[in-house]
This record gives sequence, structure tokens and C-alpha cells, in this order.
Amino acid sequence: MAIDVDELLARRKLKRRLAFWRVAALLLVVGLALAVFGSKGKGVLPHIARVNIDGVIMDEKKREEVLDDIAGDSTVKAVIVRIDSPGGTVVGSEIIYKGLRKIAEDKPVVAVISSMGASGGYIAALGADRIYARENSLTGSIGVIFQSPEFSKLMGTIGVSVNEVKSAPLKGGPSPFEPMSDDMRQSIEVMVNDAFDWFKDLVQERRDLTPDELAVVTDGRVYSGRQAIPLKLVDALGGEQDAIAWLEKEKKLSRNLPVIDADKDKEFPFMERAMAMVFGDTHLADRLSLDGVLALWQP
Repeated sequence: MAIDVDELLARRKLKRRLAFWRVAALLLVVGLALAVFGSKGKGVLPHIARVNIDGVIMDEKKREEVLDDIAGDSTVKAVIVRIDSPGGTVVGSEIIYKGLRKIAEDKPVVAVISSMGASGGYIAALGADRIYARENSLTGSIGVIFQSPEFSKLMGTIGVSVNEVKSAPLKGGPSPFEPMSDDMRQSIEVMVNDAFDWFKDLVQERRDLTPDELAVVTDGRVYSGRQAIPLKLVDALGGEQDAIAWLEKEKKLSRNLPVIDADKDKEFPFMERAMAMVFGDTHLADRLSLDGVLALWQP
């Protein structure tokens, strides 16, 4: 029997169209299911929410919203905070801490320090009811820093100057165009010491340290997880499975509760991947844009 070429081509085209619409329908169903059941953890069965604190900590509205949503979500029975951060701005770390303490009013919160939970990353860990770290995790670096570049000598060498009119001597300072004055240095030291006092009070209160114990751990150095145990900076060595076991034993949570990332719908993942491809560091842009008083470990 002769084959009609046009009819054969039409059948193949029809099959391709049917396959396309089947895939499109499947993707639509999956998308709707994620929107209904996966948005910020709402609408799903009871679970443990995992909050990821990665890289340099900034003042992120998105993260603040995630923590607020968790606090009001009855399906979240506990929170695991996975931390891998050298810190960042004091304000960004403070927001995380206060968001976790709000959650802890109704739900147990456990922090798990991965490679690093230093400085502002440790402030975030202080928001938890219990802190785990690996034996060789880096933690501590309890302190505050303010840095400002100064190019006045270089500018003088190449013959560049800046004309400036300001309302008061300390306005707009410190400036990269002139050496820091004694008055400016003193004003910044007052601000840094105020933030440091806040940080120290937080450590003493949350870790129940005596003044002498506090003095030992607040000289700015970092500690391994093993060193941090006798210093009372962390409660135990371990990872996420140890945190889950503690929740089951001490908080009587079911061992069958799934652990779900609370921040899976993170914004701009493409930009992060692009930065990683170009610079080899997804947080380089954050590091370059840091401003203000920092709680940041910078080796």
C-alpha cells in the first residue's frame, strides 16, 4: 500500500503537538501544586523548617519575611538553622537573631554550624535554643569592626585633589580623600564599642557566661568546634541529624517529620550563579557592597 507522505508528516506534527501540550499540562499541574502547597511552607503537612544562613549576612527583607512567615505557620513544628557564614552587617545579624527569638516563643529552634558560624554568623546562632557545630567548624570571632579606605597619599602622588564644602568637621567622614582626624576616629570608636557592648551582652545572656568567661571569648579570635565546647560557645558537636535527634528526644517531636527548606523560593538564583561563574564567589558582590558597622570575620 502506498504511503501518503503528506499524511505521514501531518501525523508526526500532530504527535509532536500532543506531546508538547502533555508536558505543558504536567508542568502547569506541578507549578500549581508548588504554589498551593509549597509557598513558604504553608499548606503542607507538619514539618521541620530549615533556614539557611549562607555567605555574608546583609539586611535582607526577603529573609526577614521568611522568618516572620515561619513564626506564624502552624505547620512548622521546629526550626533548624543551618549556618555557614563569616558574618556581615551587625544590623543584618540582629534581624536574624530577633526573628529566630520570635519563632522560639512557640517552636524549638536549633542551630547547626557548618564550616563557619563566626561573628555575625554566631549572632544568628545565638537566636537558637541549642547550638551544634562540627569538630572543625569555625565559630566565635566575637567583635565588631569598621573599615574605611584612604587614598590621600596616592592622590597627592598623581596630582589629584578633591574640593569639598561641608556643614561640620565630622560630616561625610571618614573620607577616602583625607586622613582620618582624631575626632573622627574617636566618634567611630564610640559607635563600634556600643555595638560591641550589645554583642557581648547577647553572648553573656544567651550562653550564661560569667564576666570572666565572657572576657576570655570576646577578644575577637575564632575557635574550632572542639575548642568552643569547654568555652560554652556551643552546646554539642554534630550536624543536622544530631539536631533532629535532640528535637525528638527533648522536644518530643515525631521522628517522621520531614525537613523542608523554608527559603527555597530564594530570589535571583540566576544572578548568584552568574556571579559564581565570573568571580568564583557567589558572595563577592555582597563583600564589595558592605557598609556600616560589621560583625565579620575577615582572615
